[in-house]
Amino acid sequence: MSSFQYVQRELTQFIRDPERCAGPEGIEARRLDIYRGLFFNNINSFLSNGFPVCRSLYSEADWDAMVRDFMIQHQCSSPYFLKIAEEFLDYLQVQRNGLDIDPPFLVELAHYEWVELALDVAEEELSLKCDAPKDLLNNHLSLSPLAWLLAYHFPVHLISSDNQPSQAGSEPTYIVVYRNRADRVEFLEINAVTARLLTLFDDETRQTGISALSIIADELESNLESLLGFGRELVEQLVGLDILIIAES
Repeated sequence: MSSFQYVQRELTQFIRDPERCAGPEGIEARRLDIYRGLFFNNINSFLSNGFPVCRSLYSEADWDAMVRDFMIQHQCSSPYFLKIAEEFLDYLQVQRNGLDIDPPFLVELAHYEWVELALDVAEEELSLKCDAPKDLLNNHLSLSPLAWLLAYHFPVHLISSDNQPSQAGSEPTYIVVYRNRADRVEFLEINAVTARLLTLFDDETRQTGISALSIIADELESNLESLLGFGRELVEQLVGLDILIIAES
């Protein structure tokens, strides 16, 4: 190992864990503290802004300790700053190990907040919106590439510092987080049937609205005619929100 590589390793170890690593010899302590503070404050600020609800659940000292532990325990696989949120989520899932101060929904809440950030910076774009056909049910539809169907044990979209459930719900919470053509990230809470419907449009079989509703009717052991009114309104709503899009020919 060259002397430069040795100094570089000593510096990075100090920046990660200044309590246990003294830093390279020959560098003024004041300068080392500047680097330490810059790195920590930048990462802390990014995580606080990227996970605002998670941040609100902790005292300043406990949150700072979590950020420091992330820096010590986790080896980031990407040099890109925007990937830090994904790396932090990986840390919570793998290395955090559920400390007593962590709420039981922490990983799910962090995932939900990460999805919002990931969709905000996603490179996919929706084509310009055209006038919708008179009867959408006869058209092939697909789930937007900017619409993510999610299921959680906790109602993550309702959690705040004043609303922290101690136990998972009896039924999953289904949420679609999506970015519309106005480039706004939104969410829609849905039920299990609507979630199932969306999975049918996220498929290579290229369903039409009517064929997807027919499958739902069979699975519910119901009559298709009884579902058409509600089904048509639901499909129109999902298309209007840019969650479903008319499939390209």
